[in-house]
Amino acid sequence: MEHEKPLLAMTLGDPAGVGPEIIAAAWSSPELHAIARPVAVGHPAVLRRAVKLLGSSAAVLEVDEPDDADPTPAHIPCLPCGSDDAADAPPAVIDARGGQAAYDALVRAAELAKSGRVDGIVTAPLHKAALWEAGHRYPGHTELLAELCGVRDVAMMLYLAPGPQIHGRGGLGVAHVTLHMALRDVFSHLTVENIVSRVRLADDVMRAMLHSSRHTPCAVSNGTRSVPATIGVCALNPHAGEQGLFGDEEQRVIAPAVEQARSAGFVVEGPLPADTLLARAAAGEFDAVVAMYHDQGHIALKLLGMHRAVNVTLGLPIIRTSVAHGTAFDLAWQGRAEWSGLVEAVRVATKLANSEWRVANRG
Repeated sequence: MEHEKPLLAMTLGDPAGVGPEIIAAAWSSPELHAIARPVAVGHPAVLRRAVKLLGSSAAVLEVDEPDDADPTPAHIPCLPCGSDDAADAPPAVIDARGGQAAYDALVRAAELAKSGRVDGIVTAPLHKAALWEAGHRYPGHTELLAELCGVRDVAMMLYLAPGPQIHGRGGLGVAHVTLHMALRDVFSHLTVENIVSRVRLADDVMRAMLHSSRHTPCAVSNGTRSVPATIGVCALNPHAGEQGLFGDEEQRVIAPAVEQARSAGFVVEGPLPADTLLARAAAGEFDAVVAMYHDQGHIALKLLGMHRAVNVTLGLPIIRTSVAHGTAFDLAWQGRAEWSGLVEAVRVATKLANSEWRVANRG
């Protein structure tokens, strides 16, 4: 039974941030071990320091391969990677050593997932400026993972499971058409192709969530996922442009994209004013929302459930989830970081690993 649980690689992220300590703190959670077999990826000395900070008695045990891991609340298996410089990265400081450590851990975890030696990866936060200081010019995890996996059509989704504020059948996912860029650059990246892509990616992963939800009857017949997600597409401008008075992107780009997606068989509606769409989706009217830019989706989801929100990378041939927060230098290495989001990220990765999504995307 133990080996029926998904084996998940958990990267430490930037050692200057909260990543190592939220992993050390979450390790004592009974739920973590009830649903998955986690193995840490990063520098063992950094993880041992986090364990000591929290006063935990768990032992960090170095392992050579994921299959060697025997995780328990008392034992944290760790796959060492990267340079010893990682242990010298100062807490709560942007430093190339921290950026390099986060990069090395992610590359190792992605390689393990691509080769099938782990069932998925769960990442602790990296600091984008530190990543750049180390010479890796990526806007974040999403873009770096796309390159490591050799794919281009990817997106970030923030996901909230069903709960007091989320009444959808399988929770609520918000996929983003544009992500880490200046607002002035958003307009040139809003294309019919990109919007339709996000509708497709959101539908794909939300079908898995719908199937895994105990509120939805089994919907898999002959290996085919038959429950489509209902998707609402955000407008870009206030009041959905008010018939072109406040901008014409809705008429020129978003509405044609919605029509194209609908013609392709997706259950989609829009463009809808963002200020009301997210409330409607939280009430259960939509399974997923396609947001036009980063903060349009992030702010609403984090207000609904900051520490329950999970970052899911869509379009990869591997499973990747993460906490929805950053390195939190203001809290790092003080023993005060909130770690429940990491357990949520593991829970979502486990759902995907146990679903037909994994079969469809990895074969």
